[in-house]
Amino acid sequence: MSVPDRVPALLSAATIGIYLLLVVGATTALSDATTACTAWPACGTGYTTPTDPIGWIAIGHRVAAIVVGLLVVAAAVAVFRDRAATRVKAATALVLLAYPIQAGFGAYIATTDITRSVSVLHLVTGIAIFATSLAALTWWLEAETGDPDEDPTPPGSVHDDPVAEPGSTGDANPTVSLDPDIDDASASESPSIPAGGWPRRVATARAYFRLMKPRLMWLLCLVAAAAMALASGMVDGAAFTPRTIAFTLVGGSLAIGASGTFNHVFERDVDKRMQRTADRPLALDLIPVSHAIAFGLSLTAISVGLFWLVNPLAAALGATAIAFYSIVYTLVLKPNTVQNTVLGGAAGSLPALIGWAAVTGEIGGGGLLLAALIFLWTPAHFYNLALAYRDDYERGGFPMMPVVRGGTTTRRHILWYLGATLVAAAVLAATADALGVVYLVVGVALGAVFLWAVVRLHYEQTETAAFRAFHASNAYLGLVLLAVVFDSLVV
Repeated sequence: MSVPDRVPALLSAATIGIYLLLVVGATTALSDATTACTAWPACGTGYTTPTDPIGWIAIGHRVAAIVVGLLVVAAAVAVFRDRAATRVKAATALVLLAYPIQAGFGAYIATTDITRSVSVLHLVTGIAIFATSLAALTWWLEAETGDPDEDPTPPGSVHDDPVAEPGSTGDANPTVSLDPDIDDASASESPSIPAGGWPRRVATARAYFRLMKPRLMWLLCLVAAAAMALASGMVDGAAFTPRTIAFTLVGGSLAIGASGTFNHVFERDVDKRMQRTADRPLALDLIPVSHAIAFGLSLTAISVGLFWLVNPLAAALGATAIAFYSIVYTLVLKPNTVQNTVLGGAAGSLPALIGWAAVTGEIGGGGLLLAALIFLWTPAHFYNLALAYRDDYERGGFPMMPVVRGGTTTRRHILWYLGATLVAAAVLAATADALGVVYLVVGVALGAVFLWAVVRLHYEQTETAAFRAFHASNAYLGLVLLAVVFDSLVV
């Protein structure tokens, strides 16, 4: 880890270790491992190896618990030697005290017939320990790398936020960001516009394609695909067909295109003031506004029509997604509240509900949990880009988190939402029977990479570090969703 102190390295390792144990214990598909090894500390009489291969998972879990326990102790020693803040010491001490109790609780569960409520209590306790460890890491990083004197907005600025926390801080030279409507990951020079003929027609066709924000399509369609895969285990084969899959994914792509088009229409004047968006089609007058509106309405009609051929609920949710992103997010949330990215995350969550409804005809628990995971992931993802594009958002007049509250507060929120995302992923594993080893390995490994990138962001506070964390968040969600599809349909 490229950080100049061992304390965050140990706290990060302990936190991810606790999360590993949490997810292994939560994954329903691995619950047979416990029944295959009901003695302690090993199997059989307590000192023999497993007779069933799945029993080795239980043994591995117990060995991992010992290793993680050593990391917890090492982190606690480092924190107290470092003379950290009182709240960091308190959180670390709480983890140090609770961890052996939780381990003993796990041993009791492994060797005793228990009720469902006891398992839930064990899961909730594990989540609490993980959250406390993450809190210690967050507070330590904030004290070590934050700027308590940062004032991101001068008095009377248009970015003053009446609900901002008194004393909110950030880095002295914050870099900046992206939000749920970004279709580019870097600023670009305005291209030359062909005068006419074939080059102009090609440029116009490309402009219409850009209106649809195609870079958003793959991930949001993957969300819908993961929801459909999860839901497939709850219905007969007649409800999960190539027709349903095709209509849902094509309809979803067109819904994203419609939402992106309306976003371009409503923000065309602001786009001209921002370096990152100055080359958008409507900002360059490549397409008449009336034509863009007609294009967006056509995409909406086709999208909702395809969803309707699946079922009416999918059509209603698809129409809601387009309206929410185009109107509620673009016109109401984004220009008016620092919580625009958080609340706007609902737009990215709706494909999970659409995918689930397409297969089951209803809004079910699995779809809601997947939607919650996307909702919580969104701020942890986009706040990194909000740091990378801070100055551009300020020029555009948008009250993004780094603009209003500064870098220190933004980085703290990234860690909180990252932790909440990981917890949501663990809860999904606990409730979805289809999820197993692939989901576990991908979720823990990519979660560790994501956390590592965010810790580095705290130290480096550069545009490069912000982009690194942004790409780590993309990799995390994309691979977790692929793991959902793989475990649900292949394993």
